[in-house]
Amino acid sequence: MKYKIEAESFEPKDVFECGQCFRWNANQDGTYTGVFGNNVLNVKKDRNKIIFTGTCKYEDEIKRYFDLDRDYKQIKNSLSIIDDNLKESIEYGQGIRILNQDLWETIISFIISANNNIPRIKGIIERLSKKYGEPIEYEKETYYSFPTPEQLSKASIEDLRNLGLGFRDVRIYETTKLVLEGKMNLKNLYDMNTNDAREELLKLSGVGPKVADCILLFSDLKRFDVFPIDVWVRRVMNELYIHHEDENKVNKKEIQKIADRMFGNMQGLAQQYLFYFRREN
Repeated sequence: MKYKIEAESFEPKDVFECGQCFRWNANQDGTYTGVFGNNVLNVKKDRNKIIFTGTCKYEDEIKRYFDLDRDYKQIKNSLSIIDDNLKESIEYGQGIRILNQDLWETIISFIISANNNIPRIKGIIERLSKKYGEPIEYEKETYYSFPTPEQLSKASIEDLRNLGLGFRDVRIYETTKLVLEGKMNLKNLYDMNTNDAREELLKLSGVGPKVADCILLFSDLKRFDVFPIDVWVRRVMNELYIHHEDENKVNKKEIQKIADRMFGNMQGLAQQYLFYFRREN
């Protein structure tokens, strides 16, 4: 299958390297290949067209996953007038789109991301998928879908530890159990307001405020009114707006107040542009 879609505001590098996803990898020819759902997809930019090649049979599925029906040009225009700092960040990461990732996969991925680096996170997720997911054949290679709660429930804490999860093994085990036993119904999160959905997510083992906000922003819950705060975000917010001598003493509540005041219900997108620009530079 091959689809060509005209898309403004879409740069594969910006989409896949901005920290929102862990199952997409760059190829030597500048394209990216990754897994979403039960699909393997290769993504290539050719002038103003994005070419999707892979196992996905439905164009609508691709449009939804890549958020292609949203007007990012209008979003960037409205954010750019807030101040020059954000304008410069948007110019750098102008091709970012926030993916509609599967909620369950996003929860587990961001629990794994805690106190971790991206190559290691990717390695763990790959091993987890290879052991418990379903194989998908594409271009004479075997890829693996992300395991469902049912598939992941087959793993003991020791099994998870052997995949290199470290202290996160118990957290993944407990969260899987909670969801599988119906003590948390993930479908209910879609009908909740952002604060209530956050409170629910915080009940999961291994989910603190930053991980909860990442799940809200980067999954198909798609809440742009959250502002995940990590080391990079604290650094850039201090450098641009707070100017504290010791960035480690910058209060997260202070950062959140600034985000609420300046960026409003688009703060999740503002965070991504600021985060990506600061981390890459």
